[in-house]
Amino acid sequence: MILYRLRCANGHEFDSWFKDSKTYERQEKKSLIGCAVCGTDKVERALMAPRIGKKGKDATLPVAVESPGAEAPATPSPEQQQQIAALARQMPKELREALLAVRAEVEKNCEHVGDKFAEEARKIHYGESDKRGIYGKTSEEEAQALAEEGIEFGRLPWIPRGN
Repeated sequence: MILYRLRCANGHEFDSWFKDSKTYERQEKKSLIGCAVCGTDKVERALMAPRIGKKGKDATLPVAVESPGAEAPATPSPEQQQQIAALARQMPKELREALLAVRAEVEKNCEHVGDKFAEEARKIHYGESDKRGIYGKTSEEEAQALAEEGIEFGRLPWIPRGN
């Protein structure tokens, strides 16, 4: 599996997983990749910072669930849910199943902190709270601020169950 940071023609950035680089290229040629925010199929790869893995006990990192912006409601609107479901149906079955399995593991092994993700990730990073896996939502601005502070986290495409 490979993770790409993508940018649409409207400037929205989001992450997406692919089986390999050839799978991404094939889907891009066929305009099968849609923006997670606005749905446009005019998408290209964006610059990404390299990920350097850690070993040992400190390898457990907070996880962020992708949120389309600071004004986004905690629960996606019915229209947004339909858009996300439509994108999920276009994914290859194996990728969709893998993302659902990742979602299940995160929900099983990490604490949901909702919209307080950035706040809780900071507390963990600065030793004000116990180290543990967390997941939740954060705005693009908060995610950028966390990265600038050197707080490590990952972003996952959070597709609806049952697709």
